[in-house]
Formats: sequence, C-alpha cells, structure tokens
Amino acid sequence: MITAQTGQILDLSSLPRGARVLVTGGAGFIGSHTVDHLLDRGYRVRILDSLQPRVHPRGKPAWVDREAEFMEGDVSNAEDLTRALESVDAVMHLAAHQDYLPEFSKYIRTNSVSAALLFELIVSDPARFPVRKIVFASSQAVCGEGKYACNGGVEVGKTAFATLAIRPSIQRPRSVQSVRAAHGVVSPGPRSLEQLRRGNWEIQCPACGGEMDPLLIDEAVANPHTAYGISKHTVEQLADRLGRRYGIPTVCMRYTYVQGPRNSFFNAYSGVARRFAIRVLNGMAPVVYEDGEQLRDYVNVRDVARANVLVMESAEADYGIFNVGGGRAVTVLEFARMMLDAVGSTLEPLVPGDFRLGDTRHTISDISRLSGLGWKPIFPVEENVREYLEWLRTQTVNAEYLEECDRVMRDSGVVQKVLVAS
Repeated sequence: MITAQTGQILDLSSLPRGARVLVTGGAGFIGSHTVDHLLDRGYRVRILDSLQPRVHPRGKPAWVDREAEFMEGDVSNAEDLTRALESVDAVMHLAAHQDYLPEFSKYIRTNSVSAALLFELIVSDPARFPVRKIVFASSQAVCGEGKYACNGGVEVGKTAFATLAIRPSIQRPRSVQSVRAAHGVVSPGPRSLEQLRRGNWEIQCPACGGEMDPLLIDEAVANPHTAYGISKHTVEQLADRLGRRYGIPTVCMRYTYVQGPRNSFFNAYSGVARRFAIRVLNGMAPVVYEDGEQLRDYVNVRDVARANVLVMESAEADYGIFNVGGGRAVTVLEFARMMLDAVGSTLEPLVPGDFRLGDTRHTISDISRLSGLGWKPIFPVEENVREYLEWLRTQTVNAEYLEECDRVMRDSGVVQKVLVAS
C-alpha cells in the first residue's frame, strides 16, 4: 500500500491464518455464510451489520456465529465504519441495499458511498487501518441485459457464436426469419415499457429489429440499467481506480442469482426462491412473470462463500472482476416446477401475463475466469431448492406478507400487466 501522506510502500504479503477479516453485512445471507467459511479456515472475524429492519425485523439472527465479533452499525456512517476497521487485515465488503422499490438514493448511499468511505478511511491512516485487501460484492446487474448476437436471421448454431449461445435449440425462434444483414454482438439497452406491455419479451436488435440470441455474459460487459446496477458499477470502478492508486489489492464479485438457507423471506420484493417457496408451502401455485422462459443462472450460497474466500487468499485475483454463477441455464418455469416437485404438489405454475420493471430477459454468466483459479460450483439447483424449503419450514412464515409485498410493487408500478398481447 502507498500511504497518502508519506508515499511509503507497505508490505502486502499473503494474509496469515489468524488474520482479522471485517465482513460488512455479516449477519445477512451471503455475509453470514462467508463468515462461517472464514472461521472454518482459521481467520478471526469481525462483523459490521445495520440489522436493517426489512431484512432482520427480529434483530440479530441466531445463525450469527458467537465466535465472530459483532458490531451493529451502518457502512455509510464514518463513525461506525471507523470502529469496525480498527486493526483489520482484510475486508469483505458485502453489505448492500438491493430491492425493486424506487429507493434510488439509498442504493448509491449504501453501496457506492460506503465503498468510497472505506478507501477514504484506510488511506487517511494506514497504521490504524492496515487493510491488505478488499473483496467487494458486485452483481450481474452491472451487465444490464447482457450480451446478444444479431445473426441476420441465421440460426445461431450455424454461426461463430454457437459455443456462446445459452438458449437451448428448442427455445430458439421456430419461424424461419428472412436472411438480412447481421449486426454481430450487441450489449442492448433495457426493454421499453411499451414492448413489455405488448408481451413482447425477447430482446430485439436495435439496428434491424430482429430477435437476437442471448450469449454467455463475460466480465467485459458493463451496461447497467437500474439504480442498483449503476451503484455496483460505481463500486467496481472505485475498487479498481483507488485500489491501484493506493496499492490496495481489490476484487469484485459479480454474483448471479444466489440461493440457499438464510435468504431472508421478510424481503420478498425480489428473489424467485423466496416468492415461490412461500407460495408452495402455503398450498398455492408459484406466480411466474413474463412467459417463464427467462433463463437464469442459480448458484448456491455456500459456493459463493467459497469463492469469496478463495479470491481473498489468491494474489492471482488481485484487481479482478469475477462472475460467480451456477454454470447451468434454467428457465423460471423449470425452477417453479422444481419447487412444486420438491413438496409433492400437483399444481402448475401460474403465468398471468405480469412483468416486473428492471428484470432482465436472460442472464447466464461465463464463469471460466473464476474457474481458472480452481473454483467450480458444487451444488446443483435442485439442492438449492431442497435446502431452502427445509430451512423455511423451520421459520414462521405466512403468505400474507408476500401478498403485501406484491401489493406494494403493483401500487408503485414495479409490477404491471400486459395490456395488448403481441
């Protein structure tokens, strides 16, 4: 690290076992599993968590390991973060605000401002805050709609993009399109409200209007469409620019759809596992947005925790951005049926023609870069479903809370209905 005051270069050798790691958001879903993995590997752990009422309405959860030092506080508050950073060797900055509600300033304050504040404090007094490395939670939301190919009407399997195509052949356009000029790889903008209201779900080429083929999303893609995605893109830029300037190695982890136990059901505004599980355990069919053919990349939270610790310990990961996904494309309808099958239900998913603003059409990550460090996802999607349902049965959950969340999203215009089918 190069200090702001003296320009002195500090030793940034590998973290020894027993080093103290601060995990912000350590009482939460990804954070608590990361805490567990750090403790298992012999690190001392300090947690800073605000216990946000929408996520933790009952206060500090029982799953927070007593072996970890716990501090309640806000990552965007300088006094709270100063207390937590004292004598810390590394930081897992996992605290974040994520939702579908239009709380735009909160995304920036909690996600982006806190990242800048971390650097501000560390650089101001390196002896007091001897941080050797920071791992930041990012998100596939940074990629927006991701990466598509306009093949001019030619079936993608017959093009140079065949190995990157994520949509199974059975789900590709069945009608023969007239061959036209191909416009290659595109990182498209968000689907318009008018398009969604017509029930026209697939991504269209901005140049010719033809339906495009979704491709694996690599780390070079950055085209955020939401306030949340913009806040995480800002985190990535701060991590790279300030990390390199001051010699503090950083890593940013772009999580896809993380699933597993401790995923708070109190915040049911997002997260397909929460929404579907609450309904099926109450004898109701899951409600699917759009047509249910959206492709998703679900990854188990324990695989994510392993990835977080791996990049913290690996010098090869320094200043990198890594996708963290499950390595398997699953449609939302398939996932809904997995939930129903897991509880032995004969119900069918409901597809009422609703859509949610801010949702992407297809999101499948290219995880080859992280795999190059020796990581791979272990737990299949079916295990995610089994674990979450098993955990949820130990909790006190009722469908009324989910119904209230749905009402709030409709009232705020986040969830809407198709007006005219295309």
